[in-house]
Amino acid sequence: NRHAMAKEKINRFIQGHFHGHYDFDMDKVLYFFIAGRYEYSNKGADVFIEALSRLNFYLKEINSAVTVVAFLIFPARTASFNVESFRGQAIVKGMRDTCKQIEQDIGNRMFELCLQGRIPEGKDILRQEDVVQLKRCVYGTNRTHLPPICTHNVIDDSKDPVLADLRRCQLFNNRSDRVKVVFHPEFLNSSNPLLPMDYEEFVRGCHLGVFPSYYEPWGYTPAECTVLGIPSVSTNLSGFGCFMEQHIEDPASYGIYVVDRRYRSGEESVQQLAQFMFDFTQLNRRQRIILRNRTERLSELLDWKNLAIYYRKARLAAVSATHPALFKDSVREVGGAGVGTGKGPSSIILSRPLSAVASPMGSRASTPHHSNPGSDDEGDTGTGAGAVSSEDEVDEDAERAELSSRSN
Repeated sequence: NRHAMAKEKINRFIQGHFHGHYDFDMDKVLYFFIAGRYEYSNKGADVFIEALSRLNFYLKEINSAVTVVAFLIFPARTASFNVESFRGQAIVKGMRDTCKQIEQDIGNRMFELCLQGRIPEGKDILRQEDVVQLKRCVYGTNRTHLPPICTHNVIDDSKDPVLADLRRCQLFNNRSDRVKVVFHPEFLNSSNPLLPMDYEEFVRGCHLGVFPSYYEPWGYTPAECTVLGIPSVSTNLSGFGCFMEQHIEDPASYGIYVVDRRYRSGEESVQQLAQFMFDFTQLNRRQRIILRNRTERLSELLDWKNLAIYYRKARLAAVSATHPALFKDSVREVGGAGVGTGKGPSSIILSRPLSAVASPMGSRASTPHHSNPGSDDEGDTGTGAGAVSSEDEVDEDAERAELSSRSN
């Protein structure tokens, strides 16, 4: 429910930002995002943008009805908000207020006519002055230029790495593009006049967090996504990605996609990320809900009662190195303080979810089955390749119990 409420706020921003080019179905829009310090290569923004370009090509090739809106949230030097962004929000707000007023007037007229014993007809409900007001609103949304790719006026934007790469990949929010981009060069907060949302609420409203970091000692952003029940993409060069690979047999089945940037070339890593995102777009709504439920159940692994042991072991190892005399009688204990001793959370290995359908060896890491073409109904189980096992409805308690018992 919180995901749906937060997503509605993002929907309102998107309706204003893309007015005049708003030709996509909001029920088939997916929100991807990347956020963090503006360390362009370390955070993997270069890989993300390149993968988005390929995802755009894949979706256009299959004539997909899905539209992906990718948010890039990095604090950069800005002069002010983009006037065009404000104008779009104002135009759509005016149209929304006009429609609400007409809706209220129509309801009053229908009530009066029914009270008089008459059946309302079209001309009695929608009057000519209402049509004139609606025409003014529709004409006001027309624009001759493309929606902006940035919400702010960035200082020296010709040298900004994100904008430079978006131009190189030709991600300009064209009407034909199935991947739209929004660069928000400022951290989110509830007092933001364009997108008044806190970061946590924004994450709740998104569908996938993408963090293909080249260097990340741990990585709080994918961990926050996990706790909030949002699937995420990480790498095996980040602490979070390595941790999940060590403790989960098939991370992708839990909504944790790990890109291999350690043993693969840059080109192969980009291709793998693009494939992960494309596979995610092929899931229907019900399958995404199942995946979010599985992801949120992993928060047990990230509980402080499990992670604190690593901090204690690291401190003991540091103190024993600087003050060995204090540990003469406990050398063996301190020496075994590293990760992987078979005690505590390091010994937890989660198997694939009980409800996940088995896949042949050698195939890609599994996610819920791909949906049937055009199927995005939450209650549609489908058949064949798009089917979702009924076990997803009955085995969640068993999975939760298994996770809890292994954590303990």
